Amino acid sequence: MSTMFVVRYTTRPDAADENQGAVEKVFAELAENQPDGLRYATFRLADGVTFVHVAVTEGEDNPLRAVTAFAEFQAGIADRLAGPVDRSEATLVGSYRVMSA
Repeated sequence: MSTMFVVRYTTRPDAADENQGAVEKVFAELAENQPDGLRYATFRLADGVTFVHVAVTEGEDNPLRAVTAFAEFQAGIADRLAGPVDRSEATLVGSYRVMSA
């Protein structure tokens, strides 16, 4: 069974680059460790301060929980935010070369 999560938030303008750097560290660790059961993408929107994360996990465990850089990213996020985080589960309706169903 797979679960898809979409997380959207806005950072303070002076913290957007720092946030992107923290996200890039997560992807570097993922590339190094290549955990199974995870498909994950992060987008920085055109306004420069809004980020959208899309994660698809397979099975009961979320492999992101074992990523040190992700824990560090989460630990500092409150200081970078300009507002609340919107996190919700999502259902894939369609995808073309982005996410598989």
